[in-house]
Amino acid sequence: MAPLPGAMLTDAQRIAWLRLVRSDNVGPATFRQLLNRFPSAEAALEALPGLLKRTGKPLRITSQAAAEDEIAGLSRYGARLVASGEPDYPYLLKFIPAAPPLVTMAGGANLDWQRTVGIVGARNASAAGIKMTRMLAGDLGERGYTVVSGLARGIDTAAHKATLNTGTIAVLAGGFDKIYPDENIPLAHDILDNGGALLTEMPLGWEPRARDFPRRNRLVSGLSLGIVVVEAAKRSGSLITARLALEQNRDVFAVPGSPLDPRAEGGNALIQQGARLVTCAEDIIETLGSADPARNALFDRDWEPDLIPEAHPPSDDDRSRLLAALGPTPVEVDELVRQSGLSASAMQMLLLELDLAGQIEWSSGQLVALKY
Repeated sequence: MAPLPGAMLTDAQRIAWLRLVRSDNVGPATFRQLLNRFPSAEAALEALPGLLKRTGKPLRITSQAAAEDEIAGLSRYGARLVASGEPDYPYLLKFIPAAPPLVTMAGGANLDWQRTVGIVGARNASAAGIKMTRMLAGDLGERGYTVVSGLARGIDTAAHKATLNTGTIAVLAGGFDKIYPDENIPLAHDILDNGGALLTEMPLGWEPRARDFPRRNRLVSGLSLGIVVVEAAKRSGSLITARLALEQNRDVFAVPGSPLDPRAEGGNALIQQGARLVTCAEDIIETLGSADPARNALFDRDWEPDLIPEAHPPSDDDRSRLLAALGPTPVEVDELVRQSGLSASAMQMLLLELDLAGQIEWSSGQLVALKY
């Protein structure tokens, strides 16, 4: 079960949560479904082999020793695991779809985690882009905002450096011992030394891969009231962050640039699509002012299934009916219930089994599709 708001997990519960989160195919959404189905993470761990037995797929479950080793390793870095529902869990983050059940954090004890602005942009930023970033970030910091970014080269680096003294959060794509790029390891230490924070959902020892950066980006936007794009090519990670911010009901801002500079194409396109044009920090503060310090009324918790235990587990025939209704095109769960004739509870149990077996994938809006 999840901790009550303000409560802390026991050491045994934290290890069980970590084991479950680090097991194969147990992403944030699957974790939540397991804790909704079973009374605790310990009970979910015991049930996993039986759930997978019906699909015929093997599943690696993280051992007690591996979880204890990770916690011990994190302590050597001055980092800690924080669970959703605990007091230190970042407030805004818990409202995003598939919020991570556990995050690894270091520092940040005195930061304002509710008055936050994300700043992202090109790694190969121009001198003008760097200057604009320093100005925006510095002014936002002086006005009491905590600046969030991804510790990448270019715009991210400039945003962090400009707010070392006022407060900044760096979100990592890898583990605490695999900071990327290497050249920003000293900057990561500077952030902590000045009261800022480092945060990741990835395990210790995890070397970031290309697909991990969009996952990181969803945390950058999820930690922020709004995202500012300073420079971005037409296809870039910064535009992914902007799209994720919109899906999370956050504001998106963009700094305009010369049509002759490819690094301005993305930001200019965002403005054409309705992003707020930014020339100074006041443009951002004015928009977020009415929502300060946190826009509670606009943030709704992600969908969670309300499962009623079945008297009997779903049959092979039930599974066949669901697989026949699924395809490569994402579809709503309610539509699957209508097409298959299965009960909502049987549907959720079957989807949970298929998810653990790595046979389906979820997209925003709680749409599900078969993996091919």
